[in-house]
Amino acid sequence: MKRATFIVLCVGGLVFAAALIGLLFFSWRPATLRIAVGPPGSDDVKVVQEIAQAFARERHYVRLRVAVTAGAEESATAIGHHEADLAVVRADLGLSPDALSVAIFRKNLVVLWLPNGGGAKGQKKESSITKVANLAGRKVGIIGKTQANVDLLKIILTESGVAPDKVEMVQFGTTDLPEALRNQKVDAFMAVGPIDSKITADAIAATTKPNSAVTFLPIDAAEIVARKHPVYESAEIAAGALGATPARPDDDVTTIDVNHLIVARKTLSELTVTAFTKQLFAIRHSLQSDFPGVANIQVPDTDKAAAIPAHPGAAAYIDGNERSFLDRYGDFMWFGLMILSGLASGGAWLRSYMRRDERIHNTELRNRLVDMIVAARESGSITELDLMQKEADEILRDTLNCFEDGAVAEDTLSAFNIALDQFHNAVADRKAWIADPVSSRRRSAAV
Repeated sequence: MKRATFIVLCVGGLVFAAALIGLLFFSWRPATLRIAVGPPGSDDVKVVQEIAQAFARERHYVRLRVAVTAGAEESATAIGHHEADLAVVRADLGLSPDALSVAIFRKNLVVLWLPNGGGAKGQKKESSITKVANLAGRKVGIIGKTQANVDLLKIILTESGVAPDKVEMVQFGTTDLPEALRNQKVDAFMAVGPIDSKITADAIAATTKPNSAVTFLPIDAAEIVARKHPVYESAEIAAGALGATPARPDDDVTTIDVNHLIVARKTLSELTVTAFTKQLFAIRHSLQSDFPGVANIQVPDTDKAAAIPAHPGAAAYIDGNERSFLDRYGDFMWFGLMILSGLASGGAWLRSYMRRDERIHNTELRNRLVDMIVAARESGSITELDLMQKEADEILRDTLNCFEDGAVAEDTLSAFNIALDQFHNAVADRKAWIADPVSSRRRSAAV
């Protein structure tokens, strides 16, 4: 039984150790995440590919496998269908509730301007369009084929007091603008992109005379749009942000911005997302020289009331609430130790329960030994005393076996030794008395 208890404890300890080693292995092994980004050949794809290479090169915990899509809408669909773990998407694409923000990949500004292909150098072409409300009955060219830009223009027009159906909207690809402009007249243009967007810069250059002043339309309803549609924010295009000679614009212009986000599936491990967020912000500095766009990556809004809530893993890193290994698995470890302790206590109780018959039997033997002390003092036969001595030896052997098995405690063994000594003394005295009764009586009388 003692051996069985030891085996049970050893097996329990090995199981706990194996579980702990397995937990460490699965916690620290590299995690490979699939990230959807598009369109092909875009700066977004190039930046994400460079981030993936940096993660692999520096042997980070999280590795990335880039899945190039046709655009942000397809990337959002990939997240919604669980075909990707991460995605680079625009915040106003109607994301799945399963998509939570991890980082702001870049901020996109809405730029509205009037074409100025004629006019004198350095002078603005006269136009009756001075604000968004004047676009009723006009044609607006939208740079980019995404439906999100059309929907955004409709929101801007509506909040500016213009019915969207009163404005003719035509979309241009990012590369076919000069050719398309030869065949139609457009009264205003809209582009959505980062402030340093080459697409926006090329579109302005294609629709205006070089070095001429350009009329930019402010979005006076920006605050109203932001309040009604939380995925948008009111922003400013700083003077000269789109060109320095001459300054484009020549004064600050009120506009709207919409974020491009890195989002993650809600079910993605909090530990994994925390590690990814930490790695992402750790490598920005090393990549900025080759990819300036990396500098546009910012932390998302971690407020629970945000339009697109932050993933708990990203929020933990950003807010400084990242949990350590012991914080995450301390309860498991303590639970395991409690189980081992319970097994040990249970084994001890079971061992004691299984030995109860031995203890009872040993108590009977000890009582028999005490009775033999009395019998030895009254015995008149050497042979009888030798038989009792032999019986006492058997009792001693049985008691020692019980002690080794744990059925007899140490204090019980001490009491048995006292009884055994008394028995030996009684036997020795009685044998001396039988051998020389006269001398024994004299010694007894003298005492």
